[in-house]
Amino acid sequence: MIDWVSDLLFWIVFGSILFLLRGQRIFWSVGALGLLLLFNQFFTPGFFHIQMLDGHLYGSRIDVLNQGAKVMLLSLGMVLVIATGGVDLSVGAVMAIAAAVSSRLLVTEHQSAGAAIAAALVISTLAGAWNGVLVAGFGIQPIVATLVLMVAGRGVAQLITEGQIINFLDPTMVYLGNGHLFALPFTLTLVLVTLGLAFFLVRRTALGLFIESVGDNDEASRYSGINAKQVKFLVYTFSGFCAGLAGLVACSNIKSADANNIGLYLELDAILAVVVGGTSLQGGRFYLIGAVVGGLFIQTLTTTLYARNVSSDISPVPKALAIIAVCLFQSESFRTRLSHVVRPFGRILKPLGSRPPQKSITATHDSPKP
Repeated sequence: MIDWVSDLLFWIVFGSILFLLRGQRIFWSVGALGLLLLFNQFFTPGFFHIQMLDGHLYGSRIDVLNQGAKVMLLSLGMVLVIATGGVDLSVGAVMAIAAAVSSRLLVTEHQSAGAAIAAALVISTLAGAWNGVLVAGFGIQPIVATLVLMVAGRGVAQLITEGQIINFLDPTMVYLGNGHLFALPFTLTLVLVTLGLAFFLVRRTALGLFIESVGDNDEASRYSGINAKQVKFLVYTFSGFCAGLAGLVACSNIKSADANNIGLYLELDAILAVVVGGTSLQGGRFYLIGAVVGGLFIQTLTTTLYARNVSSDISPVPKALAIIAVCLFQSESFRTRLSHVVRPFGRILKPLGSRPPQKSITATHDSPKP
């Protein structure tokens, strides 16, 4: 009876949020997440069951929040990089470096957990700054510049750990990825704090406008007085910080630093989360909340496939199909064509996808008037 009531309340709240988001680009991301949750409601036994043990909440939905924290953290840095027209392929390797540094200092060098965490975050931030120097300072293509660290980063992590898996049991380090705060996973707190920091930087300062301007038109931004190189340097640096935080969470989850496997292929999930969240890979306007929702969608989809006993060899296929479907429904041209082909859906798709015209907030070239 309690589960039935809690499920009903959940769907009432979720439906209200979805209704308020109609007409917004993020509507389709939240809607896709809702459909995935609805599928699990009927076809995955126990997915919505949540229980309280020792003052902590446990259940599949809680696991999605906990395990999805890594992708959500990466997506918060990745969305700003992509908004400038770039991409960061090195975040998975930076995660491995952060895990290796913290574990090595903690176990081998016998440093405190605070010092190990601080050192890992500083080094990962410097790794992001290195990408920023290559992209902004030397004008190297982002995919090439970050690919260098993506390949070399795991080698660096292996050197730090001397090719060994370093295990630890330090309570502070273990708490990062396994602890609870107010009955919820502490990783959720890390995501919310990082989201708040990113929101403050891009919405309460001019940085957000600068990022969108650089992503829309790099050259026009420079003509309008925006330091495009500095903007790019900052977003890659922030991406490195987010990757380092995700690396600490990842090694805390398994209580060890495995340089070969920590963060492996997570850069792809982060990029997909950003795209599912409504941000274009061409740069420009970006959606922080959309990136987090995209991360939740990716993790929920992964958890669903595991729960349905889908083989890991073929799981990328339904995962790709689901992501393509979300991206298609985000396209106004696709929805228009679909409404013409399937006319009964036209009245539904049109109001949901329509958005009021917005004035451009970025610098553009104006043709000279005679």
